[in-house]
Amino acid sequence: MVKYVITEHALFQMQRRGISKSDLRSVIEKPERTEEVRPGRVVLQSKIASGKPQETYLVRVIIDIDKSIPEVVTVYRTSKIEKYGGWE
Repeated sequence: MVKYVITEHALFQMQRRGISKSDLRSVIEKPERTEEVRPGRVVLQSKIASGKPQETYLVRVIIDIDKSIPEVVTVYRTSKIEKYGGWE
């Protein structure tokens, strides 16, 4: 299990955007893609099906890895999979 801290901002955004802690954990532990956006900060992302009817979204987790315990800065989901991942 990967250790990380979820910032208050990230918790607020998860609640506002309807992203569960299990979805967050899934992306952090087994990201389909990782991108360094600057030294010490990465974006982890994976496709996740959610909602009723189920639709596939891209969940993106921005995490500062240069801390003693990595910090989740924010998290969001998007239906624009092609824009961020080049999949489909």
